[in-house]
Amino acid sequence: MAFSHKQIAERIHGISNIIGLEKCESYLLFHGETALGNGFRAFLYFLGLAYCFIGLSAITARFFRSMENVVKHTQRVVQIDPSTNAEIVKHEKVWNYTIADITLLAFGTSFPQISLATIDAIRNIGSLYAGGLGPGTLVGSAAFDLFPIHAVCVVVPKAGELKKISDIGVWIVELFWSFWAYIWLYIILEVWTPNVITLWEALLTVLQFGLLLTHAYAQDKRWPYVSLPLTRTERPEDWVPAEATSCKDESNVYNEYSELHRVGEDEIKEIVDIFSIHSRNETGPVYQEVPSTDDVAGSSNRYMQNNISLENSHVLKLWKQQFANAFMLESTESRKLNNVYMQVARISWQLLLLPWRLLFAFVPPYHIAHGWIAFICSLIFISGIAYVVTQLTDLISCVTGINSYVIAFTALAGGTSWPDLVASKIAAERQTTADSAIANITCSNSVNIYIGIGIPWLIDTAYNFIAYREPLRINNAEGLSFSLLVFFCSSVGCIAVLVYRRLTLGAELGGPRLWAWVTCVYFMLLWIIFVVLSSLKVSGII
Repeated sequence: MAFSHKQIAERIHGISNIIGLEKCESYLLFHGETALGNGFRAFLYFLGLAYCFIGLSAITARFFRSMENVVKHTQRVVQIDPSTNAEIVKHEKVWNYTIADITLLAFGTSFPQISLATIDAIRNIGSLYAGGLGPGTLVGSAAFDLFPIHAVCVVVPKAGELKKISDIGVWIVELFWSFWAYIWLYIILEVWTPNVITLWEALLTVLQFGLLLTHAYAQDKRWPYVSLPLTRTERPEDWVPAEATSCKDESNVYNEYSELHRVGEDEIKEIVDIFSIHSRNETGPVYQEVPSTDDVAGSSNRYMQNNISLENSHVLKLWKQQFANAFMLESTESRKLNNVYMQVARISWQLLLLPWRLLFAFVPPYHIAHGWIAFICSLIFISGIAYVVTQLTDLISCVTGINSYVIAFTALAGGTSWPDLVASKIAAERQTTADSAIANITCSNSVNIYIGIGIPWLIDTAYNFIAYREPLRINNAEGLSFSLLVFFCSSVGCIAVLVYRRLTLGAELGGPRLWAWVTCVYFMLLWIIFVVLSSLKVSGII
């Protein structure tokens, strides 16, 4: 059947959204940028975007180290033994592992996307229409988390090595809330109030994150009536093998010098430390019997005071060392390289990272205040980079004519999901089970919806309700809903393969090298299908 003139015009308009011929009058720093050709400007802006992603990876490494110190925090509980009249000192973990995985690990790896969506929402305050950059990035990030990251994790273990989820009950709970998040998003976009988001819908979206935490904790603690009757597989004594935590020094803050040198040499390696919260040394309360005498109590107090004084005296030295390490261009590894070209490449890479490393040296050392100060400072830097990313993305869309959703599904989703990829890869490589590697993926997807989309929509809907008594309208809601359907269908195929591997091979990750690579290619094909179909739909081509 021949196409009508209207249909042809719509397809031409859709193609123009990708090619783009109009001149863009917006600029990043100087008005003189508009005098440059659109192609050259797009090239420069893409370079800037890539450099921002490099900075994002660098600050994420510091973010993980601070997060590790937060999770390691223990509380001192003193009890009196009635039989011996001695004090029994217990050092118990403040954080539950399941809650830490969801709130700190998943939230931390998703924070670039959350910052991006929140900044996009704040920029759109006062508009009746929501920005498309945030939701598009988060849905695209969910697809990137589920498909490419699973693809990498499957082939990471050594040939023949199998790694399975030990607590299948917690994973099923996390998986349920991850799937429900996208079903819920489709319901509020297409069923209840098509193409608009009300204040109550946004509020309910955010509150469901609390339900996820409660349900996951109940499953971890095996609460009756609300938890699944599934037996937890016996966990290994060493959740993380000794070689993965050999660089850790639990009790000596003065070894921070060596830690800083390692960060300077290869910051991304430090991401493995976040998973050491599951190591044998951290799996339970540490008990210590202390005789109940005044002499020992006095000596203990003096020891603690001396320790605190000595620790405080090292804070400035450690901070100075961070700046010194930022200027360190040649590491121990690069000195061992016999190939001159490799040495030059390493030094060139360090020069490229120098501005970021110098900037991030302002983040305080990790052991101060249990890592909370470094944690908050890292979030501030991540938010700043996310703001620059939103500006560059708008300019790329302007000079190329590419639909902002297409950029969000591809470049932004991949770049902002880099912390998820690195974290899950190292977990799959270092840990003896697949729990954290896969839990990070499923929990990140839940966080993306309940927090990453819920909070920005709550901000905009609350303002619109107060100022205009109007709901928040969604641009191209049909395209976003279509992407959700494609993602849901393809994710079923992904999870089905993981279940099949569990039933046949006995584990989700690893296994015979051939089948691992076949699974990897299958997951990547699912991602390509999602990206292509979603991009064509939001561009008006299909």
